[in-house]
Amino acid sequence: MSYTEGPNDRLAHHISRLAGDMVELDEIEQLLIGLQRAKHITRTEMIELQARYLHEAKP
Repeated sequence: MSYTEGPNDRLAHHISRLAGDMVELDEIEQLLIGLQRAKHITRTEMIELQARYLHEAKP
């Protein structure tokens, strides 16, 4: 399973860039998006896992 950028991802990237916010997803976040898109986890589960990951990865 791998993350592939879709049209909505490109739009979100450009909107973030124009707003002055550069967002780069790491491999774990890309994996979570791939799992959600493949319907292995729900969107709610993906958000909860990403929030937990970001909290644990925080220095």
